Amino acid sequence: MKFGKDFKKQMVPEWAEAYMDYNGLKRILGELREYKQSKQHPSVTSPRDFEQKSSLSGTLGGGRDVEDQVIDVNTLRRDGSKQFYMTKFLRQSEEGGELEVTFFTKLDEELNKVNTFYKGKFEEVKQEASLLNKQMDALVALRIKVKNRHQDSSSSGRRDCVDITMPLTRNTSAADTSGTCELPLIQQQCQIGEVEHMRQLIEFKHDNSREVFHTYDYNRDPLEVLEGVRIIHTLESPISTIKGVFKDSKEEHLSFDKDELRGVEERLRVAFIEFYHKLRLLKHYSFMNLSAFSKIMKKYEKFSSRRASRSYMQIVDNSDLGNSDEVTNLMGRVEATFIKIFSHSNRRKGMKLLRPKAKTEKHKVSFLSGFFSGCSIALLVAIVLRIQAQKLMDKKDGTQYMENIFPLYSLFGYIVLHLLMFSADIYFWRRYRINYPFIFGLKRGTELSYREVFLLSTGLALLALGGFLANIYLAMDLSGRHYKTLNQMIPLGLLILILVITFCPFNIIYRSSRFFFTWTLFRCICAPLYPETFPDFFLADQLTSQMQALRSFVLYICYYGLGESSRRQRKCHKHGVYNSLYFVIAVIPYWMRFLQCIRRLCEEKDLKHLCNGLKYLSTIVAVIIRTIYELHKGKTSWMVLALLSSAVATMMNTYWDIVVDWGLLQKQSKNRFLRDRLQVPHKSIYFAAMILDVILRLAWIQLVLEFRLPSLHKMTVTTIYACLEIIRRGMWSFFRLENEHLNNVGQYRAFKSVPLPFSYNDEDDDKED
Repeated sequence: MKFGKDFKKQMVPEWAEAYMDYNGLKRILGELREYKQSKQHPSVTSPRDFEQKSSLSGTLGGGRDVEDQVIDVNTLRRDGSKQFYMTKFLRQSEEGGELEVTFFTKLDEELNKVNTFYKGKFEEVKQEASLLNKQMDALVALRIKVKNRHQDSSSSGRRDCVDITMPLTRNTSAADTSGTCELPLIQQQCQIGEVEHMRQLIEFKHDNSREVFHTYDYNRDPLEVLEGVRIIHTLESPISTIKGVFKDSKEEHLSFDKDELRGVEERLRVAFIEFYHKLRLLKHYSFMNLSAFSKIMKKYEKFSSRRASRSYMQIVDNSDLGNSDEVTNLMGRVEATFIKIFSHSNRRKGMKLLRPKAKTEKHKVSFLSGFFSGCSIALLVAIVLRIQAQKLMDKKDGTQYMENIFPLYSLFGYIVLHLLMFSADIYFWRRYRINYPFIFGLKRGTELSYREVFLLSTGLALLALGGFLANIYLAMDLSGRHYKTLNQMIPLGLLILILVITFCPFNIIYRSSRFFFTWTLFRCICAPLYPETFPDFFLADQLTSQMQALRSFVLYICYYGLGESSRRQRKCHKHGVYNSLYFVIAVIPYWMRFLQCIRRLCEEKDLKHLCNGLKYLSTIVAVIIRTIYELHKGKTSWMVLALLSSAVATMMNTYWDIVVDWGLLQKQSKNRFLRDRLQVPHKSIYFAAMILDVILRLAWIQLVLEFRLPSLHKMTVTTIYACLEIIRRGMWSFFRLENEHLNNVGQYRAFKSVPLPFSYNDEDDDKED
């Protein structure tokens, strides 16, 4: 793979604009090469080439370095402190000199840009390191205090202890030599192993000044260290949210119990993992840009027949970008600290948490996906042939049977289609370098690839189609009518199997992804009691497009609750409880999104969330009126209300999709009617998506006006509408994540924000000042 492609592939997506413009510099060198080739025949050696070779030979023999005669790189100061570089090309009068001046001007711009960005990020790392240092001091003191309280409660008077080998100032006594002690825990520690885990901490050097993640001073009383320290509660659970409503502050005094210590350790563990990830990305950023500068200078030497690489690379190596040893040393200290404190000196376990292995594509996933796809297609053909052979749709009993059985299996069809769309989204997110694992907050190395999602969809399709074919065979074949009870239980058995797999606690079938889904679903259901995150919004929006699938769940309850074998669907619609659930289940996803918007409105005080909430409220009204009209056919008044409410909701939702969620139709954009930044190079894709979104949003008109389509059954029309809405949602998902990714790119957000457990009174005073 050429370096240019590898360089682009290895970029941190959110930092792409902060990398050196390697391709732009290559274009300038390409123009230089074409110019030089046009001025002389490649087979003839020009006098200048001869002079340069002679000069080079003289240099190798001990003469003056020819590089000093090509460029002169100056290090300047801007605004008194900001360092930048300016290169003077000394052979501007020669042929092609203007292009070479342009090249070095562009090269300096890129070096200054990259160096400034790296220095700024490193300053952020330094500040975070200092903050983590204070947090670790508090953690160590809290550990000692909790242990001290535990020992005080479990024993009284004298304790057996071991004198640990650490530089402590101790007050010795005769009792010390006997193996017992009466000194406080701070001066003489018991349980040597646990205390040793607290000792190794982080240090690094920068600009000749030493900043240290120092070792906790065990001569100090933990109460002194913890004085003014409070626990920060981030309202991460319904109970903490309810408590936060009745309390003015989200901070509480330390209680010094084990549960509190366990929670603090977990939060700091996550903070250390994220901090280490920042260091890794920063080091990789430095390495890739240094490689890019080295490669482009080698190309310059090749195209211009001049030697200027060494002198320029000396400047690059001496810049902040080239001094990455500080980051490397800090990474080593972080590793040692994390392994000691958070993984009990188990290096393999600690490094597994700090450096999770990247997922590798497995051949069996591709094989099984292909196998399941082929089997699903074969089963689908078999079902169609079976229906045509027995002419089920021409018989009254067959039509009635299909009306009863098809809604049960359509649930699986909606899920399969949604998984297929999500698989396609992942494929295009990866193709256009949209960092979806970071946006969703997925644990590194656990995200599903598009092949794995496709495998799940084809596996589910195989189960559903196999069950459907078995249902038709047992119901219509004379020999299969003896298994009537078994035939009726096949759909329910499939549903139970899928639910068991989804919530199974064992490490099978992508457990981490299943847990992430169920936890996010639980947070959606509990809205607004949990703080809202992007996965919560995203999943709730997906559920709004699965109205018919959710109603199929209610249909299962009614079918198997009534206990009759025929005309169940008609009887369900005459059942009061079913009709109530038929209303409620369709409204629940929109209500969850409404509550999420209210939560964000209260937290961020942004009226945009109020408008978004009103949009979902209008959709709730439209869904309720449309459902009433569906159950009370022939009433013109309900039809007019359904048209008006649905039209208002459609206009609001379409505007929000295109303008807010996708960020398109921006005024004064350099891409007319779009936005400034586009991940997809073909602009026509965006215009086609906007038009298609409007058309698919209007598909509900058929459900209300019911245009006469003699070849299509009402059940078929409803299924097609539900499938079109799922397809629209899949298209929406791609552009929604693209817009979110570009927002992160605009602010260079490549890390998730990890809340720290402790706050200090002096920090509060600084904020007030």
